[in-house]
Amino acid sequence: MARIRTIKPEAFISESLAQVSVTAERTFFGLLTQADDHGRFRDQGAVIAGALWSLRPEHGPLGVEDDLNQLHTAGLICRYEGEDGKRYLHIVTWAKHQKINRPSGSRCPTCPRHEGGRPAQPSGSRHGELTAASVNPHGTLAEDARTLPEPSERNGESAGQERFCEASRTTQGGLTEESVNPHRPDLGPRILDLGSPPVGDASAPAPKTLSTKALIAEYAAACANRPPGSFLGHLGKQTAALLAEGIDAAYVRAGLERLRAKGLHPSVLPSLVNEAMNPPAGDGSSTGHRPWTNPVDIQAAYGGDL
Repeated sequence: MARIRTIKPEAFISESLAQVSVTAERTFFGLLTQADDHGRFRDQGAVIAGALWSLRPEHGPLGVEDDLNQLHTAGLICRYEGEDGKRYLHIVTWAKHQKINRPSGSRCPTCPRHEGGRPAQPSGSRHGELTAASVNPHGTLAEDARTLPEPSERNGESAGQERFCEASRTTQGGLTEESVNPHRPDLGPRILDLGSPPVGDASAPAPKTLSTKALIAEYAAACANRPPGSFLGHLGKQTAALLAEGIDAAYVRAGLERLRAKGLHPSVLPSLVNEAMNPPAGDGSSTGHRPWTNPVDIQAAYGGDL
């Protein structure tokens, strides 16, 4: 599978690449995209020609074979035979110029000349992952997985590609320390599988306030047509400022509803929120002083006491 690789600007003034032909240089750059995460690939001229030169029929497998010989002579690639009797190639300066995050396993054997004959990484695992063979039944790492070679012995492997060297800490029951609440061990593990019933009386508290994004989304959904983005952006700033002051989201929501009903400018929102918090005199929701008025039905108001 082709991959995205890095080509440094210095590659075009490389003395090693200057020793080979232009077609060999193009083949070398193409091999960067075809090689696995360890810089290895099958040494098959016909396959490489089909992957890199399919739209250039004038440069076929014979031309690619000549390119590979030039690259091998210049020390840019190393062609070798694996224990399975198949031919492979390895890009010599791979570890120096390509930094792979979480490299996948390699199906190609290691280069005996430049990689020291290290065993190939199994294709079913990645660097930094534990396999079943490295963990004993008690949940700790086996002895062979705890030791690591010194950095000088790892042949230029980039950081983050070594295995774990510290045994996983376990507690009673096989749970790791990070998976149990130290303050409430009776609640069980913090992380549950999807669909698992809650353990004990643990429950997530309901959010006390709504976010600015949620309030603006409610406002836009209630409009017949979505307001312009600049309008919503200004309204969002006003809403965020009000929430930052500690004003209850219910009052902010009431102010947004009045703003939408009246079609006012976003800058008016603080006044509308204040109106919702402190209703003016004469509003039905006000508890202030109300002037005296004579009752319409005197009999019902006084019950015949007059």
